[in-house]
Order: sequence, then C-alpha cells, then structure tokens
Amino acid sequence: MARKTPPFRQIRKRDASVVPFDAKRIESAIGKALLSTNSGDDRLAAELTTSVLTLAATRIEDKVPTVEQIQDIVEEVLMHRGLASAARAYILYRHEHSQRREAKRLIGVRDELKLTVNAIKVLERRYLRRDDQGRICETPEQMFQRVARAVAEPEASYTSRAEARRWEKEFLGAMARLDFLPNSPTLMNAGTPMGQLSACFVLPVDDSIQSIFQALSQMAQIHQTGGGTGFSFSRLRPRNDVVGSTHGVASGPVSFMRVFDTATEVIKQGGRRRGANMGALRVDHPDIFEFIESKVGARNLRNFNISVAATDAFMKAVESDRQYRLVSPRTGKPVETISARTVFDLICASAWKSGDPGMLFIDQINRRNPTPKLGKIEATNPCGELPLLPYESCNLGSINLAHMMTDGAIDWNKLRRTVEIGVRFLDNVIDANRYIIPDVKEITRANRKTGLGVMGFADLLVALGVPYDSTEALGLAERIMRAVSREARRVSAALAEERGEFPNWKLSRYARRGTKLRNATVTTVAPTGTISILAGCSSGIEPIFALSFVRNVMEGARLLEVHPTFERIARERGFYSSDLMAEIARRGSLRGIKGVPKDVGRVFVTAFDIPPRYHIHMQAAFQRHCDNSVSKTVNLPKDATVDDVKKIFRLAYELKCKGVTVYRYGSRTGQVLQFPGAEKVPEGLREPTSVDSEYSGGCPSPKCTY
Repeated sequence: MARKTPPFRQIRKRDASVVPFDAKRIESAIGKALLSTNSGDDRLAAELTTSVLTLAATRIEDKVPTVEQIQDIVEEVLMHRGLASAARAYILYRHEHSQRREAKRLIGVRDELKLTVNAIKVLERRYLRRDDQGRICETPEQMFQRVARAVAEPEASYTSRAEARRWEKEFLGAMARLDFLPNSPTLMNAGTPMGQLSACFVLPVDDSIQSIFQALSQMAQIHQTGGGTGFSFSRLRPRNDVVGSTHGVASGPVSFMRVFDTATEVIKQGGRRRGANMGALRVDHPDIFEFIESKVGARNLRNFNISVAATDAFMKAVESDRQYRLVSPRTGKPVETISARTVFDLICASAWKSGDPGMLFIDQINRRNPTPKLGKIEATNPCGELPLLPYESCNLGSINLAHMMTDGAIDWNKLRRTVEIGVRFLDNVIDANRYIIPDVKEITRANRKTGLGVMGFADLLVALGVPYDSTEALGLAERIMRAVSREARRVSAALAEERGEFPNWKLSRYARRGTKLRNATVTTVAPTGTISILAGCSSGIEPIFALSFVRNVMEGARLLEVHPTFERIARERGFYSSDLMAEIARRGSLRGIKGVPKDVGRVFVTAFDIPPRYHIHMQAAFQRHCDNSVSKTVNLPKDATVDDVKKIFRLAYELKCKGVTVYRYGSRTGQVLQFPGAEKVPEGLREPTSVDSEYSGGCPSPKCTY
C-alpha cells in the first residue's frame, strides 16, 4: 500500500517544543500495539498509519498539531477498525509515557530514571503506603524519603544528628538514582508502625509438637511482615517411627511440611506478596525418598522450594558408586544402607521433572560458616542465598551494575562509593529494625549479618559488548565481586572501629585472624525480583531472559517491552524493523533469526541460549568472593535430559558452589514465562513471548518469583 505523504512538517510536544513530524513513530507505536495483542502485522500497521494521516489532514487545521491530537486520532482509527484490544494497548503506551514523566516529577531525579508502567504498578501494589481506606497516600519520592529517614536514624546514636541528616541524603540519593535498593520489606515497612525490615529468616524445627507449632506460629508472623522463611526438617523422626509419649507412630517430616504449606497458602506476606519457604532435609534422613519426590505434581507444596542437604561423604559416595547410611535423627543410629547413586539419580530425575529439589552442599556451607562455635548451619532462606543459623535473619540490598558505568567503561570509583553507602545502610537496618520474635532479635544483633549484592549484571555485559557465556564475562564477574567484597569488608572494618565489632566476634573465625569487623557477613547475591523491575535492570546475576516480550501488566492488559540496548543498537546499525521485532518477540531470543549481525547475536544471548556449564561457572565466579551464597538458576531447554542435570549438580559441587538449582522449561504448570514462538504452530498464529507482571528473570516457575 502506498504511503501517504505526511500532512504536517512539524509537531508540538507536551513541553511546547516543536520538532519535525515523523510518521514512522506513529507506525512504530501502532505496530507495538498490534504485536502485543497479536492483532496484526507490519502491513496492517502501515495501512492504519495511512488512515491516521488522512484523517489528521482533514480534521486538524493547525499547521503544527499537538502530540495529543495525533494520538487521539490513532485511538479512533483503531477502534473504528474493530481493533479494541490494540487500541487499549496503544492507550497504555500513551499512559506509560505520561507515567514516566509523572514519576520523574514525583521522585525529583534526573532524566536517567526510566520508570515503566509496570514499575509504577509494582510500586502501587507492593511499596507505597495506603490509608485506612486502602488508598495510596504517598508518592515514590515520599517512599524513598521515608526509608532513608528511618534507616539513617541510628546514625545519631553513634555520631550526631547532623551526621544522621547527611547520611539520610546519601541514602535517599542512592535509592532515587536507582543505584542501590534494599530488599522489599525495608521499602515496605521502614518508617511505619510495622517496622520489620528483614527479608530472610531461618527458624528451628525440633522433634516435638511444641517446637513444630511454635515454628509454624513464628512463620506466620514473619510472612505477615513480608519476610521469607527457611527450615531444616532433618531433626524430625521419620515416618512410622515410635512416639513414646503417645505410644503411636510418627507421620514424618513431609507430613508436617504440608501443614506449613497450607498455613502459608492462607497468609499473604504483609498483604502484598505470597508466602515463601525453603524446606531442607539431610540426605541421610530415612525419609529422603519421600522428600525428594514431595513436589512432583502441580499442587504439592506450592509455597515451598525444597533442597537436599548433601554432605561431602554422600557426594564422594556418588562418584565412587558406594553405599551410605541413613541415620535416625531420634537415636543417631544407622537404620539402612543404600546406594548413593540411586539417591542421586532420583534427586536429578525429580529436579528434571519438576525443578525440585535443589541441592545444598551443607559441608561447604559450614566450612564458610563465620561463627562455627555457635552451631552448624542447617538451612537457608527461600531462594538459597542466605545460609543462616537457627533464628538468624538478614537484610539485603543490591547495587545496580548497569548504573556503574561512565563513558562506556566500568566506573570503579562509583562502584566503591555505592558499596560504602550500601554497607552502612544495611548495618543501620539492623538497629532500625523492629524484631517481632525475641530470639531473632538476640542472634541477629549479636552477629549483625548483612548481604550486599548486585543486580543488572547482564545489562552491564551487553553495554560492554561482552557475551554472558564467555571467559571474559567470567573474568569480569570475579573482578566485580572481588571489588565489592573488598570494599564491603573495608567499610565493615571502619564501622567496627567507629561502633564496635559484632558482639559474637570473639567466637568467630575473624577473631583468630585478628580481623575486626562490624558484620559477620557483608555480601550476598540475591535474585532481586521486584526491586530489579523498579531499577529497570536485569535480575541479580541472571542472563537476560528475553530480548522482546509482552508483559501482562494488569488484568487483560499487555505491553510490549524490548531490551533498550538492543533496540538502540538495532536502530543505529540499520537492521531494526517492526517485522524483526515481531519475530524476536515470538521467539524471545535471536537464535535462528536472520538479519541480525553475528557480532550482535553473539552478545545478546538469553538464558536458554547459554550452555548450562556457563550458568554454573558464573555462579562459582561470584561465589568465590561472596560471604553468604549466590541465588542463580540454571535454565535448561525443554529437551534437556536427566544426564544434563547430573552433570550440572556434579559440576556445582566440584566448583565449590554452596548450592544449585535447575529449571527445565515447561517442567511445571503455570510458568510465569512463556515462549509460544518455540512451539510447532503456524507462524501467523504464534503469540509473542509473555511474562507475568513481577517476573524479572531466573526460574520461570511461580515458586521462584519470591
């Protein structure tokens, strides 16, 4: 269809400036709306654009129309052609731009802040305060001010009120620039009557009804305030063991996990996010077979991630194909001898089938336990990045690596300064926190564990032109995490001089070396989740999950998102087209798509394009310079085999990772990431790749979105 000559030479923007009229921008916006609703192709977008230009020429008398006038006509044309869903998507695109402008005005930061409609919706759903009628009663700027003020308050007790005000400005600036963000409970609850600021807890479960239901009650309290909980069920006697007090038989750990799961189902975390748990069981527990398969099935333990706590002895027995003993936790005596490979094979088959269980290498975790005299670590938080002693809690924060660049290179000075702000912020959170469980308060303040990590790593790599699955990327990972760790330790040492070392320091490994620190741990790599959506960056250290996709932002509404760096390069190098973007959106990746230069395709690899071994090597690179642990999912294609899972688990152990999780695409129902373009359906019927509103990368199962 012949393109009609644009009827105007110029157009007036909302800020009253006048710029050249570009009909291609109209066509691009219409194309995105059509693609996101699967309503039409490039040709229809061009045809509709011609209709818009024709109608505009007859209706608008001004020589310089406004943007709003043109956009109103676009909506009218779409509705007239019976494209109501596309019209709605186009309206949302208009709304997105206005929301971005309003967010910048409210937060009062420079133009580098790029809040999307989805980020605004996440703020509304999760973080902004509401009044008694449930109406939002604070702006994003006021949220950051509330958090900065509450977290800076402890400064006054160590130095002065003037210093507290100075650090309040520093904290506010880092958050408002989206250079650093704390975990969700801090954003939700700081400066509120709730006051519970930690994300991660481990609660003990001993072998008695009293202990089990005390843990259940404490879990409920923690979930209500926005925290997640981890448990080791290894102390519980196995199924059919004797119960002396009642002369009956025990029902076993898995039965009690179902009780915890049911309770979690009816408790929404702080009314703003679902409950999340980690359940761990030692590999030598007699109920290990039942535990391994406890999540097979769509509705089993939906609010749990589960992990087998594997010992060195077990892993060595797997390698040498030897047997090992199952031990009764009640008596401490062996009850059965079984093949290690049989159990390992079952673990891998179940992980292949459902994504669970993961593995915790419990001896490696305890080799790095900073306070071994206080006891052994038996469990982690829900996503595995925080191995904690019973009743310990930890607060997290993440540095946006995508913002740690200047003139196309890593800005190491900015990174160090942001680490300094982050470490001090997280140490203050321990004092500002309101502890709802006395035992948690006691050990948390005695060890003062914090977890500063990173997000936006994949975005940093593409900005530097470095493929994720390359030795250069692995080298950068080590260099970055080493720098974060060194600076975090330096700041913690300075805080120890200023405020005193953590109270259990004399019982720690650091005391033997004479290293005085304020915090027993300072670094963690968390999955970040919704805070990376707020920051507009990739999740944690995960690869990009898709280059172009449709996000389900609200009931019945979808918006197309394209990775901004890829779109910019595509336009600059002249291979951008609506057809290309449509095909990428259907596939999610560049694999098998013609028209993209090889060097660009090499850099913009996505999670399912990357060989599994690179996922593990990347996790290990960060783990080598991380006090706690690293949350990382090894994403596998649908056709991956059980043998692939076995290789991954073995490699993770060999590289001294503290744990490992795999997820094979399509292995669970209700995935929050869908690649319909990969299915064998006619191309014209393919839907675009789609994700749920709060998916930011990593494991695409709903159980991992915590």
